[in-house]
Amino acid sequence: MSVNTARAKLLRNTGFYIAAFLGTVFVATPILFALLGGFKDNQQLRESALGLPNPWHVGNYLDVLADGTFWRQLFNSVFIALVTTFIVVAAAAAVAYVFARFQFRGREGLFTLFAAGMMFPFTVAVLPLFIILRTFEMLNSPLGVILPQAAFGLPLTIIILRSFFRQIPGEVEEAATIDGAGPWRFFLQILLPMSRPVIATVSVLALVGSWNSYLLPLVVLSKPTWQTLPLGVTQFQGEYATETAKVLAFVMLAMLPALIFYAFAERQLISGLTSGGTKG
Repeated sequence: MSVNTARAKLLRNTGFYIAAFLGTVFVATPILFALLGGFKDNQQLRESALGLPNPWHVGNYLDVLADGTFWRQLFNSVFIALVTTFIVVAAAAAVAYVFARFQFRGREGLFTLFAAGMMFPFTVAVLPLFIILRTFEMLNSPLGVILPQAAFGLPLTIIILRSFFRQIPGEVEEAATIDGAGPWRFFLQILLPMSRPVIATVSVLALVGSWNSYLLPLVVLSKPTWQTLPLGVTQFQGEYATETAKVLAFVMLAMLPALIFYAFAERQLISGLTSGGTKG
């Protein structure tokens, strides 16, 4: 590649580099502010909000980690997110398999009905959902959060999985049938292993969506027993309204598990999102 060609390519991509840099700054700035702010005291935050801590105070983080409420809310968030993700992925995979590999009357209309669920915002369903959960005595229960989250997570997951399942060559299923594999054996032993990247993608989306959920736990979980970390952040902020540095430490520790998980799952997420477009 000549110097002129390389320079022209660099000039063409300058806009993308600038946009990527600005996007990184926009996302990273509040995270760095919360991270460093947790190592400061209130006086340092007032005098040097964007500077480095001097001296560094680890007491804010240690106080949060020593609080049993934080660990209970962390466990609740992990439990609810994992169970929600399992239900969403397992149910959506089975439904998407039927929509993708079986022919039956009304298939496309039924699939459209599932897809229409994406246009139904959760905020519209808060009141009837609250009444239903109260009727079935599921308020202040993790199931009262898990089942609605799974229901609202199904439409997008089914659409993604169905699109991927339809791209699996029919010859693979024919070969499995010749070898004596029935529909469910083909689904469990062949189709799902082949779909690992997209399964990982929808799992990440469901897990992060459940982890960040605030409105549904707020409506369902009024008692502290099963309250999650997003609710804990609001409560902690109200309790320590004058101790901003300690609140930032709590916020950062509440974000940390999701950030770590996403860092490890990023490759699978990108692979799953791009795999559908690379298959013939």
